[in-house]
Amino acid sequence: MTKLNKRADLFVELADDPREFPRQGGELDTLMDFLRFQRTTLELKCAGLSAADLARRSVEPSTLSLLGLVRHMADVERVWFRRRLDGQEAPSYFCTPDDPDGDFDGAVGEPEVVERAWELWRAEVAFADDFVARAPHLDIRAELGGGVQLSLREVLVHMVEEYARHNGHADLLRERIDGRLGQ
Repeated sequence: MTKLNKRADLFVELADDPREFPRQGGELDTLMDFLRFQRTTLELKCAGLSAADLARRSVEPSTLSLLGLVRHMADVERVWFRRRLDGQEAPSYFCTPDDPDGDFDGAVGEPEVVERAWELWRAEVAFADDFVARAPHLDIRAELGGGVQLSLREVLVHMVEEYARHNGHADLLRERIDGRLGQ
């Protein structure tokens, strides 16, 4: 029984959970509620950690870290909403042809690197939210190249999936750092 109680060290008690659970609404509201929930979950899993902890790698040879996930998701938001949906020339912040894993490779435990990652991530989230709010409908198209397109609806579903998958990684990373479990 003691071991079970120790393993129940959750990030936050349910009564104190800052996430807003998705509510009933139309299609767009539902998609955005789930996306906001997943974004907030990433923030929650990173809360209260030092720069060194955020940059701590999972296990060799992986470069996976919480900070790397934040940097990765800043680029994912940027690519989908600025580049593909809005048509902007928006190069990745961290990844280059010479370092395609720059989002994770450059995730070092320096406070300035952490601050910059969160700043960029928040700016991309704000842009995406504004883009969606201005979109005339969910059927606008994102160009993927080679004649392949996805609708805004499909991009939003993909973003929920992308965050949910990486939040699963974040659960394991956070548990390794301080034993705290996600919910």
